[in-house]
Amino acid sequence: MNNKLYRSETNKMVAGVLGGIAEASNLDATILRLLYIILLIFTAGFPLFILYIAAAFIIPKRGDS
Repeated sequence: MNNKLYRSETNKMVAGVLGGIAEASNLDATILRLLYIILLIFTAGFPLFILYIAAAFIIPKRGDS
């Protein structure tokens, strides 16, 4: 498995983080988004929100590498 992690430019809703994770791991982005929202609502969601924002700044776009 030689997939690098990039933010998705085509499969994005906000910043493309979950779309990029889905593309790199061959999963459905909709399922990842639903899991993220469920975890955000039913757990202490603030750390997950901060993690998403940090990932949006850390994970490069596909053309930026």
